[in-house]
Amino acid sequence: MCDILLSINPEHVENILKGIKKYEYRKIACRRRVDKIIIYSTTPIKKVVGEAEVIDILQKEKDELWHETENESGITKIFFDEYYKNKETAVAYKLGKVTKFEKPKELQEYGIKCAPQSFVYI
Repeated sequence: MCDILLSINPEHVENILKGIKKYEYRKIACRRRVDKIIIYSTTPIKKVVGEAEVIDILQKEKDELWHETENESGITKIFFDEYYKNKETAVAYKLGKVTKFEKPKELQEYGIKCAPQSFVYI
């Protein structure tokens, strides 16, 4: 069980914080069980803006995953299909309680020097 820090596009971050996007999609799953996602908002924000509890991790054939998550995906089917182009399976972290930090944090507060391409264990 662990926490991970994810680099996420600001548009998707806003939808997560507003409760519109209840799944965070990834191409590969972490090897460890993830309890919490630390949310790093990429350019132009470049700050850690919040965190989200992970209540489930889904790893399925991509069409099956979309069918199960589309109503709370916060993304379009076109975006989903483009993201998983040439992939057979897809991963989604189902988000529970989301907390927005009153004051965004720097990566250095987590012992990280630069934003990860995908994720980093905390």
